[in-house]
Amino acid sequence: MSDRSEGRNIVETAIGAGQFNTLATALEAAGLVDALQGDGPFTVFAPTDEAFDKLPEGTLDELLKPESRDTLRLILTYHVVSGKVKAADVVGLNAADTLSGQRISIAVNDGTVRLNDSARVTDVDIEASNGVIHIIDSVIMPNTKDILETAADAGDFSTLAGAIRAAGLVSTLQSDGPFTVFAPTDEAFAKVPAETLNSLMQPENRDQLIAVLTYHVVAGRVYADQAKKAGRAETVQGGTLTIRERDGDVRINNAKVLKADIDTTNGVIHVIDTVLIPE
Repeated sequence: MSDRSEGRNIVETAIGAGQFNTLATALEAAGLVDALQGDGPFTVFAPTDEAFDKLPEGTLDELLKPESRDTLRLILTYHVVSGKVKAADVVGLNAADTLSGQRISIAVNDGTVRLNDSARVTDVDIEASNGVIHIIDSVIMPNTKDILETAADAGDFSTLAGAIRAAGLVSTLQSDGPFTVFAPTDEAFAKVPAETLNSLMQPENRDQLIAVLTYHVVAGRVYADQAKKAGRAETVQGGTLTIRERDGDVRINNAKVLKADIDTTNGVIHVIDTVLIPE
């Protein structure tokens, strides 16, 4: 696409291009047109009509229904980054925070830029009055589940889920947050003496259990690179976690991070191999 807009905003530029009809329809259905006609600036990774055609049959029709509006907004804002990020800057990034709250990964291989290892950037730096558009050949999908749903799907956090229920923290961790959760696996909980764990699960020890669990939670989204740079994090419990990198491993106090940066609708999960006990 060689046409470069002068004086037209992102929405007008996309409509004028002729290859973003589905995107324009989706923006309208999601109630995002006015937002993307605002001052911004915004960077939009815009899927073409062909990109939307790649979605499984029936997916788009379902997303355009009024009852799917929240999910559609989440998906569309996952394609938008705050600020004007030109192609020359994009290739220097390995991730970008989107307006959905979740991150997209960026990788450059043999001159090709890909988002989330899937969508290929096919044209760049299409100027608009309130930002810039980069064209992509696939729709990128955020996680549409919250922290607890994501943990449940993973299958490795049954003990953690049970502890959260026993502590009465389910509704908190299903709220908007966002939260960062250092999530011990079932194997991590298996390292805790059975007597200790059983005691914590008793109703009379609920305050202690809440203290242990909230010691694993930090307010806001804190990704691994941010955590390593900070070197510490204040927990919801009130205590401080020490974060350091050693021999290629990231450790939270004495726990090793097994998997980092699992995005969810209301925060981010880092999987750890040891239960953290507050002092």
